[in-house]
Amino acid sequence: MTATTDSAFTYFIADLHLSQNRPDITACFLTFLKNNAVNADALYILGDLFEYWIGDDDDSPFVLEIAQGLKALKDSGVPIYFIHGNRDFLLGQRYAKKAGITLLPEVDTIELYGNKAIIMHGDTLCTKDVAYQEFRQKSRSWWWQLMIKSLPLFIRRKIAENYRKKSAMATSKKAQDIMDVTEEEVIATLEHYNSTLLIHGHTHRPDVHHLQLNAQQAQRVVLGDWYEQGSWLKFHRKGFKLVNQQLPANN
Repeated sequence: MTATTDSAFTYFIADLHLSQNRPDITACFLTFLKNNAVNADALYILGDLFEYWIGDDDDSPFVLEIAQGLKALKDSGVPIYFIHGNRDFLLGQRYAKKAGITLLPEVDTIELYGNKAIIMHGDTLCTKDVAYQEFRQKSRSWWWQLMIKSLPLFIRRKIAENYRKKSAMATSKKAQDIMDVTEEEVIATLEHYNSTLLIHGHTHRPDVHHLQLNAQQAQRVVLGDWYEQGSWLKFHRKGFKLVNQQLPANN
């Protein structure tokens, strides 16, 4: 996948966790699409756009509003690329077509203004979280997804809401280092894809990490979540910057 270079910059976002009960995040995201992303070469969404995704047959006004906002950006000439996260991995081609987004594999490489960058959600880097990795393997299987998608929409919604509550409780009890990436997996990923730049989300710990890789300097850029502010990575020819934007008042 190649990022275009006709304009000045490309945006990366992740971990918005959009939901109906956080209209402030939705408003910030739609404003970002209209006022910021519209001027970009491309927009990459690296997972967990939604708090949860129960299936492409969900035609609620909320998910349609997000699709319309994304499609408007796509129609303005800005390509949108999407990598699944651990909350929205069931998002499929039906919704992607409606929203005008292109689905990418869970790990991809792009040419970014002369840099070869690895992009991913980042959950596979957290190898110490064994319980999550076991669930991830099961939930990505064809039989598990077929079983879930065969259930009525209202049951899937209840399952997702219950899982969200259990996940929040389990996360609160885990040690912080378990939920972060392991350096060994980061290095292995950079070496496997022969790159010195990795961009991901998932950990909700925005930062730029510098590491040594085979006598070369490498960077791992972590995207921020949108719980307290809008957060995106603006990457241009001369470098990049992590940007935060205050959320509108939640009325």
